[in-house]
Amino acid sequence: MKRSELPLDIGSGVYLTGHCQGIAVDTEKGFVYYSFTTCLVKTDMQGHLVGTVAGLIGHMGCISFCEEDGLVYGSLEYKNDSIGKGILKGLGLQGEVKDAFYCAVFDADRITRPGMDARADGVMRAAYLSDVVRDYLYEENGVKHRYGCSGIDGTAIGPLPGSGPDAEKRVLIAYGIYCDTGRDDNDDQVILAYDRSDIVKSALPLDQEHMHTSGPSVPLCRMFARTGNTDWGIQNLEYDRTTGDYIAAVYPGKKPIYANKPMYFFSGAEMGPGGRLRVSGVLDFPYGSTGVASLPEGLYYFSEDGGNRENGWYTHAHLYVREGKGFLRL
Repeated sequence: MKRSELPLDIGSGVYLTGHCQGIAVDTEKGFVYYSFTTCLVKTDMQGHLVGTVAGLIGHMGCISFCEEDGLVYGSLEYKNDSIGKGILKGLGLQGEVKDAFYCAVFDADRITRPGMDARADGVMRAAYLSDVVRDYLYEENGVKHRYGCSGIDGTAIGPLPGSGPDAEKRVLIAYGIYCDTGRDDNDDQVILAYDRSDIVKSALPLDQEHMHTSGPSVPLCRMFARTGNTDWGIQNLEYDRTTGDYIAAVYPGKKPIYANKPMYFFSGAEMGPGGRLRVSGVLDFPYGSTGVASLPEGLYYFSEDGGNRENGWYTHAHLYVREGKGFLRL
């Protein structure tokens, strides 16, 4: 779509499945995708509903659309913590789920009507992320959760930092991080990078009563960005087409020695030894934690969400332009 054709405001509609966790935009075909915790929503660029994919009892987080293969990728976690139990309660279900973490893969073109089921309608597969499971379940000398890992959330499609803007696009998945001011091994954002073909080839339909463990054996690399501890880690991760950097939207942390801002930029031009990423910018910008989509020509859609459990949740994707070191709403 041309810049003049992009709507300034796209409404998602109202849903009872949880607040908006992420957005993704296909400007070529003219669709917007929203993650509403346990439901993927697809609308056209005017906000008209095209389809929904439900049936999930896990927490779906940030999502990202890949132009190369037409798939929507997203983080999907199953946990027996307060979040996982809250999801089951919200769905009116009892019992427990097995701790597991996946990269969900949706066939975007097959989402054609409301009320589709993730497994029964064959529109979603998932790749098991064994490294995340190991770090989440880690316990040694009384310390739980390696790096403070609480699971996964931020998901992006883009080149490995340092490989150049025209390099092959990878799947980047960021850890959730527990907010804990009493330890210092949780001050990095942790991002795993995977080959897209490894994710797609290993992804299988997900039976939530008998969850599979098919997934990439190891990630391409593990990257670290020193931002200081943030509350629940990277909420949304997005490759910035304008700058070549990565945008990381977070809930600010609480350790006074750090900046504790809601948005960080990681340099896409370099990767240091041990997978170290350079924080190339820090921004006190209020949006991004519930969705950001980078478009050509320095344009972005940011999710501005609202609602509650009683009346339902919604979001509006508002169009912004890059201006200096920040963003200007159009």
